[in-house]
Amino acid sequence: MHPIRELVRFLPVLVVVVVGSTAAGGEQWQLIGVAFPVALGLLRYLTTRFRIAAGRIELQRGLLNRHVLSSPVDRVRTVDLTSSPIHRILGLTTVRIGTGTASSNDEDRIDLDGLPRDRARALREELLRSSPLDDAVGAEGADGVAPETERVVLALDPSWVRFAPLTGSGVVIAAAALGGGSQLLQAFGFWEHLDPSRLDGPDAPLAVLVPVLLLGVAVLVSLLSVAGYLVTNFGFRLTRGGTTWHLSRGLLTTRETTLDDERVAGVNLSEPLGLRIARGARLSAVITGLDRSQRGSSLLVPPAPRTVAEGVAREVLDTAEPIDAPLVGHGPRAARRRWTRATGPAAVLAVVLVVLVVLGAPRWLLAGLLVLPVAALLAWDRTRALGHALVAGHLVARSGSLVRRRRVLEVRHIIGWNLQSTWFQRRAGLTTLVATTAGGSQAVAVLDVPESEAVRVAHEALPELLAQFSA
Repeated sequence: MHPIRELVRFLPVLVVVVVGSTAAGGEQWQLIGVAFPVALGLLRYLTTRFRIAAGRIELQRGLLNRHVLSSPVDRVRTVDLTSSPIHRILGLTTVRIGTGTASSNDEDRIDLDGLPRDRARALREELLRSSPLDDAVGAEGADGVAPETERVVLALDPSWVRFAPLTGSGVVIAAAALGGGSQLLQAFGFWEHLDPSRLDGPDAPLAVLVPVLLLGVAVLVSLLSVAGYLVTNFGFRLTRGGTTWHLSRGLLTTRETTLDDERVAGVNLSEPLGLRIARGARLSAVITGLDRSQRGSSLLVPPAPRTVAEGVAREVLDTAEPIDAPLVGHGPRAARRRWTRATGPAAVLAVVLVVLVVLGAPRWLLAGLLVLPVAALLAWDRTRALGHALVAGHLVARSGSLVRRRRVLEVRHIIGWNLQSTWFQRRAGLTTLVATTAGGSQAVAVLDVPESEAVRVAHEALPELLAQFSA
């Protein structure tokens, strides 16, 4: 894998070498150009080692500049097995070990590339072994009962692909494709020779071309969304075996993720506006020690029917109350803040547009007044979404409109409280209660809750934490 990866990395240089040596008649330079990245890849392979000993995992790289990574095994949060098409052809995989250490440098991540697939899976089981009791029990439990086998919790339903166009992934892919196509057309001089006046004629009026163009873009975005959804989630399968969750997915590049149940601190039920209209949602796990850069490892349910996502959430939490229990509203003062923050800027914009039209600006600017009902609808929806609860040992917080989120965090994973208040919140007697944790985005916020209610929730959840301050 290392020589192949270096060849791909040096591909632009190799093209220049091949073209230049062919023109100069020196074909031997082509061999040197290929031999150099191959030798560099072999050197990387020969100078890379790892070991698991004395409760630690260590990874060593480099010859002249040696780099050693070391982490306790009990810091392992997730183990991902990722196989690109080349990996799959060679029967290899990459083991990515998540330890909860945030880093933007690839050299500081524990990635074991090019391991045989069977060895990688055995290593995954070794790293995530929950306790020495598992070794002592062996093939049968301590009471003679066979251990729990892996059970399928969720498998991909092809009908879920209808939710793909309602996510933002298609827009991102389409924007990248349109940007690349525009650059390609510019390279051939298409835009320089384009005469916009020729588009508005009897044969092709703009009144027809613009709707057709918008429809074409919508179809393109939908097709790209469906393709991206299938490539990413093909073969999606979520299983539970004993104390671990196992997730596998991917068409071209396969990915297998194993999560320790003890490190799952809660769930995040996300409903972007498009999915919510279609009664869909996605679900991710809040995993202690996992930072935002490893968010892909926490996915439990891709865009799917909301009932499916809620069912998996109940099973992950081992209780249905945090998902089904009614939420406590935040009162009229919190609702008033929602309406003020949504309609205030819209009202200012509407006044500016009216003044401009009175001063002689085009009347079509009055179409911008539609922002007022849109803002009112947004404020109403945000008010309906706001709520919280403390049930079955879990803190539940819901908020948002364009992206509505219901965050559920197990109380025992809360490591602290923050009460944050702006000047406007203090004037209204409100605060934002933030439960800090070591997983996910590191916090679960209950927005614009009355101060007395915030103190009550924090004290009831962790009385020993606030008792010293309330004495």
